[in-house]
Amino acid sequence: MPDVTALLMFGLVALGMALTPGPNMIYLISRSISQGRRAGFISLGGVAVGFLFYMLCAAFGITAFVFAVPYAYDALRFGGAAYLLYLAWQAVKPGGRSAFAVRDLPVDGPRKLFLMGLITNLANPKIAVMYLSLLPQFITPGHGSILVQSVVLGCVQISISLVVNAVIAVMAGSIAGFLSSRPGWVMVQRWVMGGVLMGLAVRMAAEGRK
Repeated sequence: MPDVTALLMFGLVALGMALTPGPNMIYLISRSISQGRRAGFISLGGVAVGFLFYMLCAAFGITAFVFAVPYAYDALRFGGAAYLLYLAWQAVKPGGRSAFAVRDLPVDGPRKLFLMGLITNLANPKIAVMYLSLLPQFITPGHGSILVQSVVLGCVQISISLVVNAVIAVMAGSIAGFLSSRPGWVMVQRWVMGGVLMGLAVRMAAEGRK
């Protein structure tokens, strides 16, 4: 099992990434607004399966990688920090668009909703990079199997992401209405999230190997 500090830190990273607009969030918000909460939850089911697929692939791949490649932790640590800085820039760059801007989508049945949620997640580079670059550095050598630690951390990320996205799916319409009438709040949200991600990136880059 990962130690408590690693779990808390990874949970914070997972929360920050879940709150950062990306393909999953934009699709779920658009679907919930255009077709209702039920459609949003069905789509979220597909997203969840995509998370599970990435988590299992990464867990087995990371286990082999860290044993086979010298300095693998350091390479993944700096790669993860660089990616967090990229996400921070995406959050604050001029001309960014709110994920809660209403987008019209055609009405789809449950099967297509689920498949679109799955495909959207599998095609999401943010999730792939997170599992390959961010998750490994929260694995603590000497705290048990790397595979088990990878699975536990992956389950933490999946749980946090599903809770955040479920809340967003339920409240998408209300949040979109609130932000459309208060554009200043959109700017505040973007800068706060950018600052959090930047702080995490700096901390990650500064930390040595566990």
